Amino acid sequence: MNISLICVGKIKEDYLKEGINEYLKRIKPFCSFNVIELKEVNNYDDERNINEEGKLILDNINDNNYVITLEIEGKELSSVELSEFISNHYTYNNKDLVFVIGGSCGLSNEVKKRSNYHLSFSKLTFPHQLMRMIFVEQLYRALTIINNMKYHK
Repeated sequence: MNISLICVGKIKEDYLKEGINEYLKRIKPFCSFNVIELKEVNNYDDERNINEEGKLILDNINDNNYVITLEIEGKELSSVELSEFISNHYTYNNKDLVFVIGGSCGLSNEVKKRSNYHLSFSKLTFPHQLMRMIFVEQLYRALTIINNMKYHK
């Protein structure tokens, strides 16, 4: 099972780095997980930033990837539904999963068009750095559910 996370921007806060690193360690026994961290573009023009970041994101996606973008407009899933989604994907599809978290301005239309699935973690807006920690925790939770381990309650 190969899963990647493409994300825009660096993690600046130590508490987030520590939390993310803890979940990355916990994920390791379950799958090959790769984080691709892209530079956030900051040209004082949000539309230009989104489009330039979109090109960087698309440069890291290939035809053999099943792309899941994290978007407010996406479909909300419970933790159990996310685990079922991942499990079913690997049962019936041989494409690697690639999750995408955009920068602070969002995702370009081109990235959204390339997405195979639009996922929302909430109708709330989260800082993209915090969203990365929430994502890795939820991925860990999904993997423990798939493997019938006690973590999810």
